[in-house]
Amino acid sequence: MGNDENKKSFIGLVPFIVFILIYLGTGILLHLKGTKLAFYQLPGPVAAFVGIIVAFLIFKGKIQDKFTTFLEGCGHPDIMTMCIIYLLAGAFAVVSKAMGGVEATVNFGITYIPPQYIAVGLFIIGAFISTATGTSVGAIVALGPIAVGLGEKSGVPMPLILAAVMGGAMFGDNLSVISDTTIAATKTQNVEMKDKFRINMYIALPAAVLTIILLFLFARPEVIPEVVSQDYKLIKVFPYIFVLVMALIGVNVFVVLASGVILSGFIGLFYGDFTLLSFGQEIYNGFTNMTEIFVLSLLTGGMAQLVTKEGGIEWVIQTVQKFISGKRSAKIGIGLLVSLADIAVANNTVAILITGNITKKISEKYEVDARESAAFLDIFSCIWQGLIPYGAQMLVLLGFANDSVSPMEIIPLLWYQALLGFFTIIYIFVPKISEIILKIVDRKNKKDEKI
Repeated sequence: MGNDENKKSFIGLVPFIVFILIYLGTGILLHLKGTKLAFYQLPGPVAAFVGIIVAFLIFKGKIQDKFTTFLEGCGHPDIMTMCIIYLLAGAFAVVSKAMGGVEATVNFGITYIPPQYIAVGLFIIGAFISTATGTSVGAIVALGPIAVGLGEKSGVPMPLILAAVMGGAMFGDNLSVISDTTIAATKTQNVEMKDKFRINMYIALPAAVLTIILLFLFARPEVIPEVVSQDYKLIKVFPYIFVLVMALIGVNVFVVLASGVILSGFIGLFYGDFTLLSFGQEIYNGFTNMTEIFVLSLLTGGMAQLVTKEGGIEWVIQTVQKFISGKRSAKIGIGLLVSLADIAVANNTVAILITGNITKKISEKYEVDARESAAFLDIFSCIWQGLIPYGAQMLVLLGFANDSVSPMEIIPLLWYQALLGFFTIIYIFVPKISEIILKIVDRKNKKDEKI
């Protein structure tokens, strides 16, 4: 999005700082007052709007010129593409859930995973649901009550049961081609979702496999819980698999999501889960579920354009580069930036939107592959989102246990997040691994092109 290469100014960064401070400050204040989900009470777009007002007040120039710059940012093709994908992803998630897709997935998993491996099963089911639906919170909401009930019967420590659910949920949040984080990471870095997914998968899969092994070893139940099988229709799981496969093959994301909505709608109509009219209403419900992130993307896009033109992004880059000596430290810098942003705002998608433009400039300057920078944005933000005790994921999960478990009991058992961070650091510090994986991805892309 446009940049004045020669201009740098800390003042240019002030609107972003105001945005973060208002968002963070409100969350801290409400948390101290005992408000539940304190960091989610003030909608992000409101805090962003205040930052935009500050930009108009302190930046020099005519109001009309600043407004034109703001609209250029809001209407940038990358921002608009991101927003439309959000709407379609929301529609697919809601329609698929309304026709019973999530319930069918949970029941299918519970039916076929042996009860003696209940913690492993919860991790795997959570991973699939969050990958299929693009939401970690949604996976936790679907699986949380079942997990708590099974945990109480099995004798497996409740913190370990909850940690398994959290790990699985964050696995999908990080990898899903329709999650807010993936959409934001790929579009801010201008890369294909399948490329980011493939690089991300080579890092996340070893972490997931090791987590499963650890759960096999240390989460065996004292008493094998009785699992009551529920009826399900396997065809209702199919739309999730369809969307994932089509996206990885390289089919246009708009076509993939629109087809997914139609497929889920057809299945729902066939089984009488909704009428043609309520199908349309569910699509719109999916759109409205994305209202906050849609508006936030527009506003942060406009704010980023103002900040960039005023030299704020260049100031950050020149400040950060004092600690960057090459490609490796640039990758660490990207991870650190988005990690700090997520810790501050307790929202991984917002953290990516805040740091995405800066990350792109750093990647270009130090020749970091954009596909890797997209993966790092998503990985580091999801690691911290699944660790911080005041994040929505942790708070919702603890709510199902009636707050009988504290975050400090769960955090040491979040093996997946720790292993994901470990393998990402290895990826960064061993360049040969990066070279090999990028070559594999390029080779797969060439095969896709031939197909």
